[in-house]
Amino acid sequence: MDAPGLLLTTAFRHVISEPTIEAGYDRVAALIEGNGGALSESDFRTAVAALLREGLVHEPVRLPEGALQCHWHLELTPKGVAAARTLLANSPEP
Repeated sequence: MDAPGLLLTTAFRHVISEPTIEAGYDRVAALIEGNGGALSESDFRTAVAALLREGLVHEPVRLPEGALQCHWHLELTPKGVAAARTLLANSPEP
């Protein structure tokens, strides 16, 4: 599966909320490695940008109400959820 697909399916299966993009990458990479895959930080950043452009994920940097600093979230849009479900339905289980 390509990097955007890995991100979509990982975000579909897990809640990813971290203080920074670097911590977000570390969490996603650990989850993907736990399933026998690998993702470089460069591929991660490129894939996040592509998913954002395609409207498959919400803006990842957010300032929640009452928070003193931004947080980084990888959260799918409804279009992203549909895309992730399609990918999972058409790929073998790890």
